[in-house]
Amino acid sequence: MFFKSFTDYLLLEKNYSALTVKAYQNDLDVFSAFIISEYQESSINQVNYAQIRTWIVSLVDSGMSNRSINRKVSALNTYYKFLLKTETIETNPLIKHKALKTSKKIQIPFSETEVALVLDPSNFEDGFEGIRNKLIIELFYSTGIRRIELIELKMVSFNLHNKTLKVLGKRNKERIIPLLESVISTLHVYLKAREKLEHITDSDYLFLTQKGVKIYETLVYRIINDYFSKASTKVKKSPHILRHSFATHLLNQGADLNAVKELLGHSSLAATQVYTHNSIAELKKVHVNAHPRSKK
Repeated sequence: MFFKSFTDYLLLEKNYSALTVKAYQNDLDVFSAFIISEYQESSINQVNYAQIRTWIVSLVDSGMSNRSINRKVSALNTYYKFLLKTETIETNPLIKHKALKTSKKIQIPFSETEVALVLDPSNFEDGFEGIRNKLIIELFYSTGIRRIELIELKMVSFNLHNKTLKVLGKRNKERIIPLLESVISTLHVYLKAREKLEHITDSDYLFLTQKGVKIYETLVYRIINDYFSKASTKVKKSPHILRHSFATHLLNQGADLNAVKELLGHSSLAATQVYTHNSIAELKKVHVNAHPRSKK
């Protein structure tokens, strides 16, 4: 099937992660099912924009957010660009498509006080899960890694001699992140607790459940949400907000934007600049409090 050539292209040439490729595949499968159902077309390779537009309208009517719809259409557009590249089609039916308007989401980071409250040792229960959860939160906050990057960490990802962590990010791009002494200390405690698990199935992976299998996305989200619910009244409490807090707090303390970009694994500076609105607010506060003419 032609989808297979496309997914190989995404994996091998575009260097997309397996998770992203799976999402693209799902989007193509959903669109393909729609085209078969509505138009009795056996292939999506020769559809026109009017047919795609009908699909988009159906997604809007289903209550799906414009942001999610744009992501699906983007996957479809990437597929048609691939067909053009391989000379399978002559024109891209999405060539003149304009993305649906989306509202700009303002991500509100946790405060330094909230993070400190969560990381109080008294918040973590004794035993394997408490130690593991503490390490997860410390790693998110001290390295800014993404949820999927944390889940995919291996036992060999850490270099304790150099005090660094090797992370495999988007498009299989590796980056090295320095580790704080406090994180290394918690890691040693966790590894000792991990050794005592009765059954370990996914031995290569760092973070496991009590049953010895690799942790999963909903569990990681639940851990962050549960612990931060004790210290924060913010509506959204997720691994991404903790990543956002990492970047914001570094910038508030005067970190170089390019350095934060490298730590986060962003491919462009523009992606990192979304985190600067909070640091600008902090700079304004410092400026007003410190400038000799601010009191006049």
